[in-house]
Amino acid sequence: MNAHHHSATARNLALILVACAALAACATPHPRLAGKLSDGAMGGPPSGAGGRYKVGAPYQVAGIWYVPHEDPRYDATGTASWYGDDFHMKPTANGETFDMNLVSAAHPTLPLPSIVEVTNLDNGKRIQVRVNDRGPFVGGRVIDLSHEAARQLGYDRKGLANVRVKYVGPAPLGGPNAGMRYASTTAPPPAYASPNYVPPAYSAPLPAYAPPAPVSVAAASLPPITGSAIAATQIPPVSSAAPVFASAPRVIPASSAYRIQAGAFSDRGNAQRVADQLATAGQATIEPMQRADGVTLYRVVLQSGADEGEAWGLRDKVASYGFAEARVLRPF
Repeated sequence: MNAHHHSATARNLALILVACAALAACATPHPRLAGKLSDGAMGGPPSGAGGRYKVGAPYQVAGIWYVPHEDPRYDATGTASWYGDDFHMKPTANGETFDMNLVSAAHPTLPLPSIVEVTNLDNGKRIQVRVNDRGPFVGGRVIDLSHEAARQLGYDRKGLANVRVKYVGPAPLGGPNAGMRYASTTAPPPAYASPNYVPPAYSAPLPAYAPPAPVSVAAASLPPITGSAIAATQIPPVSSAAPVFASAPRVIPASSAYRIQAGAFSDRGNAQRVADQLATAGQATIEPMQRADGVTLYRVVLQSGADEGEAWGLRDKVASYGFAEARVLRPF
């Protein structure tokens, strides 16, 4: 009787442990479920299998802000993951239907849908992928590929890969099957500039980067900044921009220097706080930029040198301050 009682107790304890393990497994979220996207980021309810073109408003996931924007020069290196069963046949952020068996991807900020070229730096494999969803939102990863895309790149069993992601151009609307047309493409489509793309304010040359000829400056007796000088150089009327860039001499020409973008903010005060926080990492400046919809954003940028390896080292340092989405801006 006593032995039977102990046996029953052991059985019950085993069942309880199994149940707890099952609950724990269910409670562990997929990396892309670390936060819930707002309606502004999702762009409203799905509109059918064909999807729609969208950029989206800035959104926050797990305390990190993401600012979707058009970036024809996007070229980033980092970690790629992949997703499958948890999202199979569910709507994507632009209203298409995710199919884990087709070639597609999720990206935090690129327009949807877009075509990107993804190179697996671990084995040299390269494909073009249709981006039609938002993510990933964990560990500073740069892109989340479908299971099929990860399989073609040779890391579906490994789970993660070191990749390079380059923007190719906008993808045609037409649902998830459109992604298949790009999986075997060997040459990228012609360079494309979206008709809605507005060059950001920081693309114009600034006085600190291209100062006037020494003779004319010495002969002039004008104040440091005047209305006519601003008009002549086509600088947006942001009073704090000139002092920030002129505060330190440039050793390396802007055209050959790498920069690190820590983030972009709609509120200049938030941008200033981030710049102050990164003061010990390097010289942080604030650059106003205008989105295609007319909204002005303030991005925090740190100056680096002409060496790409040095730039990536600074990027990692900025990321260690909590800015996991920091990225390298190549010379222009």
